[in-house]
Order: sequence, then structure tokens, then C-alpha cells
Amino acid sequence: MPTHVPPERPDTDATAPDTHAGSESGTGTASSAPPDPLDPLGRERAHLGDSRAALRAMREDVESLDIRDVTANWVNAEVLARQIEDRVKALADLSDTPLFFGRLDYQHAPGADRAEGAAGERFYIGRRHVHDHDGDPMVIDWRAPVSQPFYRASKKDPMDVGLRRRFGYTGGDLTAYEDEHLSDPAEAATTSKLLQREIERPRVGPMRDIVATIQPEQDEIVRGGLGGSVCVQGGPGTGKTAVGLHRVAYLLYAHRERLARTGTLVIGPNRSFLHYIEQVLPALGELSVQQATVDDLVAHVEVRGTDAAPAAVVKGDARMAEVLRRALYSHVTPPTEPVVVVRGSRRWRVPAYEVEAIVGELLERDIRYGAAREALPQRIAHAVLVQMERSGEAPDDRVQDAVARNSAVKAAVKAVWPAVDPAKLVLRLLTDAEFLAEHAAGVLDADEQKTLLWGAGGSGGRPPRSVKAAKWSAADAVLIDEATDLVERTHSLGHVVLDEAQDLSPMQYRAVGRRCTTGSATVLGDLAQGTTPWATRSWEEALAHLGKSDAVVEELTAGFRVPTDVIRYASRLLPHIAPGLTPVASVRENPGAFALRPGTGADDVVAACAESLRQEGSTGLIAADARVPALAAALTAAGVPFLAPGEETTRETRLTLVPASLAKGLEYDYVVLDEPRAVVDGEPDERTGLRRLYVALTRAVSGLTVIHTSPLPAELG
Repeated sequence: MPTHVPPERPDTDATAPDTHAGSESGTGTASSAPPDPLDPLGRERAHLGDSRAALRAMREDVESLDIRDVTANWVNAEVLARQIEDRVKALADLSDTPLFFGRLDYQHAPGADRAEGAAGERFYIGRRHVHDHDGDPMVIDWRAPVSQPFYRASKKDPMDVGLRRRFGYTGGDLTAYEDEHLSDPAEAATTSKLLQREIERPRVGPMRDIVATIQPEQDEIVRGGLGGSVCVQGGPGTGKTAVGLHRVAYLLYAHRERLARTGTLVIGPNRSFLHYIEQVLPALGELSVQQATVDDLVAHVEVRGTDAAPAAVVKGDARMAEVLRRALYSHVTPPTEPVVVVRGSRRWRVPAYEVEAIVGELLERDIRYGAAREALPQRIAHAVLVQMERSGEAPDDRVQDAVARNSAVKAAVKAVWPAVDPAKLVLRLLTDAEFLAEHAAGVLDADEQKTLLWGAGGSGGRPPRSVKAAKWSAADAVLIDEATDLVERTHSLGHVVLDEAQDLSPMQYRAVGRRCTTGSATVLGDLAQGTTPWATRSWEEALAHLGKSDAVVEELTAGFRVPTDVIRYASRLLPHIAPGLTPVASVRENPGAFALRPGTGADDVVAACAESLRQEGSTGLIAADARVPALAAALTAAGVPFLAPGEETTRETRLTLVPASLAKGLEYDYVVLDEPRAVVDGEPDERTGLRRLYVALTRAVSGLTVIHTSPLPAELG
């Protein structure tokens, strides 16, 4: 890549600027003097300075808004003030984040009739829209239709773009540019050096956005419509998490009003993962997206217990939904006596058979248990009103409401369709063998029922006396959420992103699906990284449990983050853990650093960490959970500071000690992997252990060092 800046043609010739990249040292700050027309980098820096000034003016305009006399009441004033506060935050100029990262020079004005010879236009592509005081755009939002060719235009299909320019930054300073003349058949297509450098840039701190490096196959997923759901199967380093987050940002841009009403949610596997990704959307100006784990969604009770794997597998099985449904509706009993309503001197009698017919009709409608229970007194009251009208009276809606509140009607409803507490229902199923057997007959076999029961071979211990005393497990909470939805419909959001989905049980998929029954979903995962006993076997099955059987399944196979040598080595495990999956093919030119080293103890691991820390970027020490305390002690004794997963790395502390069970979804520039055999042996079975090892092997962005005293697993060759 040349180290000088070549001269650039005048702006009027937008179709033939420089044919190669340029770079230049310096601060990159804008000068008050007019830029030199022969200094292209200086001109771009000047535009950057002008754009930052325009963004600052936009922010100041919002901050100066006076809303004291524009709202009807204090509630509206609070809402408007909060919206203005969010707008101010969204217009923040992050000093270390480039305001624009690309430029498109169109051959014709977008949308114009090309036969008229309309002059082309130039657009700077960035993270948000910026306009000057006249309203003319200085930076175009990357999500706008006019920005799409930046990601998809090619020599084969230039999409009317004459020039695509990429910018390189050091910190917040514009220091380089690189041009592609898409409409010039004489210029050969080459790999972008700036794009490669951005992909391979060292990582310190939380996950960054990828708006400058989105690839065509990723962009197609990002810009998919809101109406349909999509499932993205992607191996390590293919960018599936980033694609899911940028898809949220795009949907909020394209359907802001609708999603403002219905809401959006990102679901991750654990708090460490959510902390790692939490800055991506705010950096794109999106502040309203909620983040949660599945455990957060189903937190109806306090989780204090754990399940043995056999019990967790049965509790997570989709068949439990039918057991719960049967158990709930077993509380509905046919009436044995008529309902007699006394009003004044008159007595109105609704026969038992008529009440039974009303109950049967409500059951056939298949509405929620609670909604039907609320409708029942009104139906009984309506039967009374029919008798009143036949006798010559003219009752109105107020009379019907009064009859529905009559003590006799209330007593009948309580006897026929009693209120049911979801947690108590689940507790009874897990502690009452006869109750469970009655409603699991033909669904769960005797051994599975025994596995579920507390105090009878299950994992719940001695049966508790009350809901509060129970040591609920995470799987129990999901069952309670299912029962809660049977009683009362769960609120549905407009769009849900579900990451690391391969580790969810069928019942957890159902819990997530309830949050987007009237909306759409983006499901992200990798079947090869499933490490739970109930890990997803196929996306078709998972999507059926989610309630999104019509979702489109896309596969990302190009690896941008994991080095070639590392992903090639880790892929030796694929035939054993996920036969049939396409191995990730790294597109990086830098093969990365990779080393296998026999060791004698913790001192060798500490030495490998110290060696990695001499490089720029973050380092992750990944080890089997059982070995973490000993390694922590060794690092402390050696005076090497370290962090726990979820704690943000800094320039001073760049080493994170990661239990293998928490490594999924995280990435570090350099990874030291301690004792692969121990990672495998730390799981309940060999296949799950090999999948856990596959995850650990693929967390590195620049280099991987494997330290082992025991023989490596045979599957690694």
C-alpha cells in the first residue's frame, strides 16, 4: 500500500479519481484555510471537520429546544423530555469512532433518468445522518437505500457507482483512503487492504460495530424485511452476532414508528456476553433496545437450585407443555348444581346443563385459561338476562355486570373454573406423583416421571412446603413461564434477536417464541457449538418450537475474525461434533499465530500469558472450570493482573481469565488455552466436551497458544 498521497482529479470528474490508496501521518484535524485541491486526504479531513461541526450544531439545536409550553400536562412533558434526552445522546460525537468510513461517487443521480445525462452525486457513508444548517446531507446513514452499494456493489454489478472510497483511521483521525473504480473494466478487482486491516485490528474493550466492514452476504441478512424471521447458522468468526445486532439497527431505521410501539429485545446466553455486546447499538445511535437472558425473561420465582442433567433434559422437553396444559385444565370441573340468582323478589335459575354447555363452549374456543375464567360469569349473566327479557323485562349492560358480580355466580365460577397459580401448579406436578402420573400418562414414561419428582429420584431434593420455600431451578422457571402463558397471554414484541440459540431447550425456545408471537425473530447460532445436554439438533426443529417454522435459514461460512491456521486446526473436530456442517473458510490474508506447546505446570501457562501480553490487544486465558482457581492463584503469585469475564479490559489490564463454560460468544486478540483434555473431561459426555473445546479453540482473533501436559484429544489428530 503506497505511503504517499497521489494527486486527485477535480471534483467535477467523479468517475475517475485516484486508482490507489494513500496514507499520511499527522493529526488529521481540519484547518480553517481552504483545502488544497491537490491534497485529497486534506480535503477529506476538512469534510470530516465540517461534518463534526454540523453534528455538534444538530446536537445544540436539540439541547436548546424549549418545551415548557408545548405539552398539555406534566406526563406528556416528561415523555417529551425523555425523548429529547435520548435524541441528544444519539447525536453524541464519539471521538474515537469515525463519523464516516466510506464515500460513494454515483455516475448518475440516484433515481434520475439516466437518458437525461443527470450528473452524478457524492455521498459520505457513516454511522448516522448528519446535515448542515440548510438541511443538505453531509453524511448519509449506512442504513439508507443510497448507502447499500457501499456493501454490495462489485465489478460485475457496480450499481451505477463509479468510485467507492474507504477511509482508514487511527483513533479518530482520518489517516488513509483507498479507492475502487467499479465502472472501470481495466482496473482489476483487489482485496481491500483497509478492510483487511480493520477486520484484523486488535480488540481492547467491548465488542465494536462492523458497519465499515459488512460483507455482501451479511448485508443481505441485515437488510431483510421486518415481516419475516431469519435463522443464521454461522461458525466462529463469521460475524453472526454482529449481523444480528446490525439487523436490529436497520429495522429500527426502516420501521421506527412500528418498533417504537411494539419494542425490540436482544437475548444473549449470559450477563458476560451481554456486557460484551452492550455498546454496539448505542454506538449506532440506537438506545432503546433492551437486552436480557432467557433466565431474565422467565424470572417469576427466585432460582436457587440446580438440576441434574437427566431432570433438566426432561423439564426442557417440549412434551412438558402438554403435561402442563392437561394439569391446568384438570381444574375445570362440570357443574353439578344450577346457578340461582336472586334479584329483589325474583329468582332466576340457570340449569346445570346450561352452565356445562357454556363451559364446553369456552373450552372449545381454546382461549387462555384466565380469559375464559373472566368470560364465564358474563356468559352466565347473559343467560339470566335472556330469561329476564322473556319475562318482559328490559335489562341493560349494567344489569348484566351486576348479575356477573352476584355472589351465587361468583361461587359457581370458583367451583367450576377456579383460579390457578402457575407456580403452585408446577410445584404440585414436581411433588405429587399421582397428580403427575395422571397428566403425564401417554406423554412421559415412568422413568421420566420419576426423574421429575422431587424427593423421588429427581434433582429437587426434599419436597418443599410452599412456593417460596422451593429451591427452583432455571428449568423450573421456564415451566412456570409456560404455565403463566397458559393462564394469561404473554406480551409480544415487534422483533427479538436470539443469540447463541443452539444451547436452548425446546421449552426455552417456546419461552422466547411467546415474546414474538405477533412479531419476527432473528435467530443466531452454530450447531457445532451446542454444549448443553439438550443442545439443538437441527434448526428446523428449533424454529418449530419457537413458532417460526417459516423462517429462512441462512448460512455464513466466510470467517473474518478467526485466523486461518486456528480455524483449520479447530475444524478437525467438526466431523465428530457436527457432521454435515460446512467448515468455516477464513478469508483473512494474515494466517495468524498458532502454537502447540507441551507444558509441565501452571508456570508455563503464566509464561505464555506474559508472552501474549507483550503484543497489542487483549488476551484471554481459557481453562476448564475446575482449573480456574489454581490458575488464578498462579497469576496472582506471578504479579500478573487479570479480569473476570464481563469486566472491561483496559490498556493496563488486558488479560481475562475465562472458565471454558463462559467462553462462548467472547473473543480476544490472543488466547492461551490451558489443557484441552481437561476441557473435554469437564463435561458430562465426550461429544459435549469436544464441542466445548471447539468453542475454546475459536476465541482467538490474532493468535492461539495451546498448553498441555496431558495428551491432546485424539479427534485433534
